Amino acid sequence: MMRVCVVDYAGGNLASAARALDEAARREEIAASIAITADPQALRRADRIVLPGQGAFPDCARGLDAIPGLRDAIITSVASGTPFLGICVGMQLMAERGLEHGTTPGFGWIAGEIAPMAAVGLRLPQMGWNELHFTPGAHRLTEGLAEGEHGYFVHSYALSGYDPNDLVASTDYGGTVPAIVAKANCAGTQFHVEKSQAMGLRILGNFLRWTP
Repeated sequence: MMRVCVVDYAGGNLASAARALDEAARREEIAASIAITADPQALRRADRIVLPGQGAFPDCARGLDAIPGLRDAIITSVASGTPFLGICVGMQLMAERGLEHGTTPGFGWIAGEIAPMAAVGLRLPQMGWNELHFTPGAHRLTEGLAEGEHGYFVHSYALSGYDPNDLVASTDYGGTVPAIVAKANCAGTQFHVEKSQAMGLRILGNFLRWTP
């Protein structure tokens, strides 16, 4: 039985992320136990860790720090090779720092910082469906997807100064915006996979089968 932990740090979208993971596991015929938890020991035993996030970068970072041992358990597990998926702000926390309401350190797993989007003449936050651009087959997470699939985005800040080698997929909103990033056993989606219908479930299923 695969143990999948959805990190509970008083953030949003936890239940919807867990339901989507459960459905993805069912579709992929994977025996999986999906748990929403803030228990550091459970995270250390997990086979997969998912970190959802919504709202402001510093609020999510403080939420992790407020629970003793939680951040360290995530870092230790990822360092030992446990596959990790960050969703929206969960993906942003993978970066070196966030610049929302000051400077807040991230995990530093991928290069770059989370900065205000330069979407001149466009509404912010970017809210709604937008196309994904990627090379089919270039990464396990996009297996079974076609160029131009749509993800559901809600954000005003995005990853900048990133390493192109970490970019799996992008979208366009006043310029190129990273939509999926991955490095080693860490991956993240700027869009909400749990709200992106069949496409999102496919990515979650791919994540459950991913062996980086």
